[in-house]
Amino acid sequence: MDQYSGQLNGIFQALADPTRRAVLGRLGKGPASISELAEPFDMALPSFMKHIHILEDSGMIRTRKEGRVRTCAIEKKQFAVVQDWLSEQRAIWEGRTDRLEQFVITEQEKEKSK
Repeated sequence: MDQYSGQLNGIFQALADPTRRAVLGRLGKGPASISELAEPFDMALPSFMKHIHILEDSGMIRTRKEGRVRTCAIEKKQFAVVQDWLSEQRAIWEGRTDRLEQFVITEQEKEKSK
């Protein structure tokens, strides 16, 4: 877990907000300009830009500026970090539940043999 902790803190902070999750959902369909992304939200552009900066700082998105238009796109490698961490957690918890199941079965067999 230590290998991911720094990255995961920023990623989960970015994912904690519904506006940022909605932006990521939209970017899952392809790159979009800031104005396109901001359109469905009832907030001032400076407030919306704070969300964009958090997503960019977490590495979840990247932005590029062409002329006066800033375009955002998903950064897929950060999603791989989350997937790797979740896979490790799943393996840990599956092992624990398997051991618990075995313990319960063993205890039940002991009770039956009494």
